[in-house]
Amino acid sequence: MRQFLEFEKPVAELESKIEELRRMSSPGEINIADEVARLSAKADSQLRTLYAKLTPWQKTLVARHAERPKAARVIATLITDFTPLAGDRAFGDDAAIIGGMGRFRGAPVMVIGTEKGTDTESRIKYNFGMAKPEGYRKARRLMELAGRFNLPILTFVDTSGAFPGIEAEARGQAEAIARGIEACLLAPVPLISTIIGEGGSGGAIALAAGNSVLMMEHAIYSVISPEGCASILWRDAAQAPVAAEAMRITAQDLRRLGLIDEVVAEPLGGAHRDPEVAIASLGNAIAHALEPLKLLSPESLRARRREKFLAMGKLGLG
Repeated sequence: MRQFLEFEKPVAELESKIEELRRMSSPGEINIADEVARLSAKADSQLRTLYAKLTPWQKTLVARHAERPKAARVIATLITDFTPLAGDRAFGDDAAIIGGMGRFRGAPVMVIGTEKGTDTESRIKYNFGMAKPEGYRKARRLMELAGRFNLPILTFVDTSGAFPGIEAEARGQAEAIARGIEACLLAPVPLISTIIGEGGSGGAIALAAGNSVLMMEHAIYSVISPEGCASILWRDAAQAPVAAEAMRITAQDLRRLGLIDEVVAEPLGGAHRDPEVAIASLGNAIAHALEPLKLLSPESLRARRREKFLAMGKLGLG
C-alpha cells in the first residue's frame, strides 16, 4: 500500500475511494468505470495542484519518503555488469557507502552512492545512510582507482549527513570527509554527482564535488538539516519548516543560485510514485552531462572543477 505524506491527505482520500470501488466491482454489477475515471482525474488534478506549490519543508518530506528510490535501486537500474568493491584498506567496510565498477549505457564507469535502506532491517545495516570515516575513505579509494583506469565517476547522494558518533570522530571523520572532497577535485576523469534524495552537510559534498552536479526535482541539499538548523537558531526543532524556507535547500533555489547544474524532472507526485520513470529520466540527464566531459583532458577536468567551486565563494564587487 502506498504511503501518503500529511499534505497529500486529499489525494489519499480520493485514491482510497478509487480502490474501494475497484474492489466492489465484479462481473454482472453496475459498471463503475466512469466513476473511477472521474475520481482518478480529480486525484491527478489534486496531485498536480499540490506539487506545483510545494513548500521547502514539504519537499524535504518528499525527499525523505520511505518509498523513494534509493542509491542501490538507481545503480541496479542504470548500471549493468556491476561489480561491488568493499573496504577502505585501512579499517573496514562501511555499508553506508556502496560502490564498484560497471557499465553505464555500455561504457565502463565507477559508481559510488550513499545508501539509506528501504526497511527497518536494511536501514540499520546501512546506518540510515550516515557514513563513517571508513566509508569516505572507501569512496576516495574508488575515485583514485577510477583515475588509474580512466573510468568516469558517477555518484548518487542520499544522506542526512555523516555519522556523528564518538567512534567516527575518533577515527578522523572530518579528515576523511576533507580527503573525500579532495579526491573529487583531483580526479582526472569526468565526475557526475546527483543528489537523489537528501544532500546533507559535508557527508554529501564529500561525494558531490563534481564537474556536473544534478539534483532530482524534489531533492534537497543543505549544510545542515532543517531540524538541526532550527534547534541551533530557535532551540526548537518544531521550527524546521521555517528553517527550510530560509535555508534555500530546494533544487530550484540552488539552480537559481548557481550551486547545481541541472534539475532532473520527477514524475507527478514524486519519484516514489513511478521510480522507473524517475530513474530513466536521471539516466538521460547523466548521459547528457557526461558526453561533453569525455572530450576534455585530465588537466581541463580538474581545472574546471576547481574553478566551479571556487567561484561559489566569490562576491561581486563592481
